[in-house]
Amino acid sequence: MSLPKGRIATHPGEVLLEEYIKPLGLTQATLAKELGISTNRLNELVREKRGITADTALRLARRFKTSPELWMNLQSAYELTAARASMAVAGD
Repeated sequence: MSLPKGRIATHPGEVLLEEYIKPLGLTQATLAKELGISTNRLNELVREKRGITADTALRLARRFKTSPELWMNLQSAYELTAARASMAVAGD
């Protein structure tokens, strides 16, 4: 499955916010505590200022009963489409 030309994949932080945090009525502070990470780290993730690391993927998978691969695949898809878009703009 590919995205329309020029479309960048959804950042995993947006997926986390819109598909997990909001529907479950969680606060970032509560989730950060449950994950064992700082609120700042989680906030940077949902604001798309930080990416998903393997460590974060494992923590999210455990908390939401998903797979760590889900989170890593979201991150990889986001990075690849962003890189393709940058190359297209640069004319590479």
